[in-house]
Amino acid sequence: MFRLQRWKPLTKALVLLALLTAITSFIKFDHCRNNGWVSPDIDVHACYTDISSLYHGRGLNVHQWAYSGGDNAIEYPVITGTIMWATSLLVPMDSNGTRKYFDLNIFLIALLFIATVVIVGYMKPEFAHLLPLSPAVMASLYINWDLWGIITMMAAIYYFDKKRLNLSAILIAISIATKFFPVLLLLPIAFILWRRNQLRSLVKYIGTTLFVWLAINLPVILTTPVGWWRFYKLNLERQSDWGSLWYGLSILNFPVRSLNYVTILSLLAILTACMIYFLELTETPTLADVSFIVLAGVLCVGKVYSPQYILWLVPLAVIALKNKKQLLAFWIWQAAEAIYHIAVWQHLALLGGAKFGLPAGGYALAIIARILACTYFIAVLVRTSLKNRPPQAKQAHKRLADFLFEGGGSYP
Repeated sequence: MFRLQRWKPLTKALVLLALLTAITSFIKFDHCRNNGWVSPDIDVHACYTDISSLYHGRGLNVHQWAYSGGDNAIEYPVITGTIMWATSLLVPMDSNGTRKYFDLNIFLIALLFIATVVIVGYMKPEFAHLLPLSPAVMASLYINWDLWGIITMMAAIYYFDKKRLNLSAILIAISIATKFFPVLLLLPIAFILWRRNQLRSLVKYIGTTLFVWLAINLPVILTTPVGWWRFYKLNLERQSDWGSLWYGLSILNFPVRSLNYVTILSLLAILTACMIYFLELTETPTLADVSFIVLAGVLCVGKVYSPQYILWLVPLAVIALKNKKQLLAFWIWQAAEAIYHIAVWQHLALLGGAKFGLPAGGYALAIIARILACTYFIAVLVRTSLKNRPPQAKQAHKRLADFLFEGGGSYP
């Protein structure tokens, strides 16, 4: 496990920073907590949360099982839905139920955030403070239940890089069963194990992940299949939504037709670019080195970008940092994320009937700026790793360029 005594002073500092961030985030959300989460107030004050919205919207206020609602079932993977339902059972069905449900869940989320910061501190102590100092992280902390999936993802990365593959596979499966994003990390995991010539370990890792994921999901699949499928159905049928590149382009009168095909092609292009980058590396990277690039790249072309998605990206960005020269790009990206966070709520406030707000054109520009800033930060990470390659590879595998252009040099 995590032997925190090795850097106890740093642990204390990180815990205090994380606690301060959690409290500051609570202050941000407390306005809506005290005023009953009414519209457009929730957007004007940027204190909307799915926790209060779905408590009534998905029957949790009457302790309904998360996936028994059919087309009104919880729209999240099984572990998230189970947590939402289980915490509702601890809340009495009275007039203060929503507030009590919110308080219980954000208390647990705050604990998860503190633990996540500590894990990041153990993985990248010199930059771990950046996570609790991120303005967008603070602003988004209590929007949704994402931290339940994030903490297991970060632990899976930690144990993978420590070569404790079985435990990592179990944790990544739990994370995928909580929020689906970590499934994308199976690509760099497969590459790293292939690059190490650990094909048997790769098969075992994928098999373990699949087995654990199925063990978690099968009871729900067999008992409430319609409710279980709702999450996947919604994502397959979703059109361009808030925060996405495609939504921004549609506002700017550049609508994208056949969006599903375009997003699939974009996803394949991003993953192909990631593989080319991996193959260009002369040394086998750690999972911590490359996870951010994969997930951030995919989110740049996804159908939706919810404000809380930043909670997934910042921990991965922190553990991907190599030196202080990259911090400028990191903070440029963070500034763009903070601006976007303000922009989305002010745009929704205007649509919700508020007297003031951000027009559609301004919101579209905020989307584009966020994506450009994220792309710039990705480019800085990639450029640094390629620039710092040693003159001779420490691995037996050649780079992609060598394979493509030098492979036939000795052929008659």
